[in-house]
Amino acid sequence: MFVSVTLQEVFRRGFDRYAHQRRVPLHIHRAARAIRLCRTAALGGHVTGCPEGHEARVHYNSCRHRACPQCAGIRIDRWLAAREVQMLPCDHYHVVFTIPHELEPLWYDNRRRMTELLFRCVRDTLVELLGDPRYLGARPGVLATLHTWGRTLTFHPHVHCLVTGGGLGTMGWRAVRNGYLLPVRVVCALFRGKLVAALRVAAARGQLTLPTEMSPTRLGNLLRTLGRRPWNVRIQERYAHGRGVLVYLGRYLRGGPISNRRLVAVDDARVVFRYRDHRDGRPKSIALPLEHFVQRVTWHVPEPGHQMVRYFGLYARGKTAEREACRADLGALPAESLALASPRAVCRLLPTRERASDPTCTVCGRPLVVLTRWRRGEREPPGAALG
Repeated sequence: MFVSVTLQEVFRRGFDRYAHQRRVPLHIHRAARAIRLCRTAALGGHVTGCPEGHEARVHYNSCRHRACPQCAGIRIDRWLAAREVQMLPCDHYHVVFTIPHELEPLWYDNRRRMTELLFRCVRDTLVELLGDPRYLGARPGVLATLHTWGRTLTFHPHVHCLVTGGGLGTMGWRAVRNGYLLPVRVVCALFRGKLVAALRVAAARGQLTLPTEMSPTRLGNLLRTLGRRPWNVRIQERYAHGRGVLVYLGRYLRGGPISNRRLVAVDDARVVFRYRDHRDGRPKSIALPLEHFVQRVTWHVPEPGHQMVRYFGLYARGKTAEREACRADLGALPAESLALASPRAVCRLLPTRERASDPTCTVCGRPLVVLTRWRRGEREPPGAALG
């Protein structure tokens, strides 16, 4: 029988069966536990009520895990508000770097190392080419995010970049010329060369764990083959101020690879979810065995300390003075530095409809007050669940 579909319900039904059959890393167990307990009495909470006793409401604490879709909304909104203050008021370009699928087995056993190499090669490619006088001759701002999944939750590592349509040169701000950022073939060739070379150096230094079916000789042959093939790099059309791309990237920062609204049905055998086919642009649905779906989701839970967002060039940390110089050249007002320093100030940048209003009693209209609290691991107060 199908029930209300959330990722929480899926993990309650299928994670224990999935974990019983294989060795699961500790950070995956912690993520699954957080998702299953999110906004339940086990994590603590509080009860608010009317001072006149007309009504009471129970509020359970969130797990705040970055893989939990229930906790993603407000944190994404705060990140977007902070980035909008940081971003320069110019056109931006959306650039996507994808590694060949033949390198995916190498990624399984070297996630942290491969992430560092990929981000470094993406940064060096963009900064080097845009710093070349033949193309722009200036230092751009780059915001890069790592995504490891495809539309059907398959393993598909790629980096999305939001790149300024200009940069800071020796004489001040320089805008992109001729209406396009960079030649795609040049970007593809340089990125391919840098990543292949970085992998060769890492393998020679013993910094990579090779899969059981891949010997050093086979890795060398694979890299030679990939070095002669075109790679998938896309440079999409320019966007005014880049807000649309920023919102798109924000959805992937927290909440894991799939949101609750994409889930259609779940029972003890399978999970049905929606996706959009990139080949024809049509919405479709796919059914996966329950444990296989759990496996696909847990593939993409990052390890603790694994940074999925990087800032390069003018958007790097410590480049505030350079950004302010660009703002002055662009005729824009100085950025509100307090908005980046104070979470409360960041919240004030959110649209009014996204802020939580003060709850009031539906009978008398008086503000609700906190009646009682309980912490994680403590017993829920009697009658709280009936509030």
